[in-house]
Amino acid sequence: MDWLAGASLKPSTPSAPQPLLVLFHGLEGSSASHYAQAFADFARSHGLAYAVPHFRGCSGELNRAPRSYFSGDHQEVGWILSRFRAAWTRGPLMAVGISLGGNALMRWAAEVGPEAARAVDAIASVCSPLDLAASGAAIDRGFNKQVYARMFLWTMRDKAARKWAQYPQLFDLERVRRARTLREFDDAFTAPVHGYGGVDDYYRRASAAPLLARIAVPALAVNAVNDPFVPIDSLPRPGEAGPVNIWHPSHGGHVGFASGAWPGHVAALPDQVGGWLLGQAIRA
Repeated sequence: MDWLAGASLKPSTPSAPQPLLVLFHGLEGSSASHYAQAFADFARSHGLAYAVPHFRGCSGELNRAPRSYFSGDHQEVGWILSRFRAAWTRGPLMAVGISLGGNALMRWAAEVGPEAARAVDAIASVCSPLDLAASGAAIDRGFNKQVYARMFLWTMRDKAARKWAQYPQLFDLERVRRARTLREFDDAFTAPVHGYGGVDDYYRRASAAPLLARIAVPALAVNAVNDPFVPIDSLPRPGEAGPVNIWHPSHGGHVGFASGAWPGHVAALPDQVGGWLLGQAIRA
């Protein structure tokens, strides 16, 4: 886990409450990802504490347990947020999830319902594949497959091989090595390692979209209409996700938003989403 300089869970007695913003990164991301750095700038300029917990295997070291991380890992998200909430007594707590991290965050909030309010004051997902089957199909075809899927698979297959060295026979390593799409990788590695009965079972049970109406804390889901990884027609429209606020800006791509719908500068995304979160948390 990485903190913005000057922030930590160590006890202190500030003169005024200080909100904490927690960011859950995307697939193969980290605190070094461009969006994590952009939200760090937002936190710094608004006097917020800011933390980026790394999903298992994404901190630069391979984790020791058999499991890895995946899009529907609501139990991991819940455990992390409960630890933050127990230790952070200085002010409101907000959480934002980017791409994979956003689906996991929303999945957690839907799973626990009203209990989520014990851990967070407001949450947001950004460019998240809330329908995993639709997003998996989108990234595995055309230009996306040739560039982005190949890029992700390069590191994911390597991590899987190292996980197999820790726990031989945990999954079929040869199937993982042969995987040329994210769907094939998820069927060979993600699903069996995390208790799913194949990739279709994983995509169905881990997707947050069908459960969004259960969320009982202030929540925002942002997906650009032109996101190449997340087909907009696979997502709920405003008013179709119960209490969740839905934003569908016309431009922004996948975690872009430097121009178009929110023109001006690279801080457009954290300014919009962070500002919404902060407003909700202060009113809570």
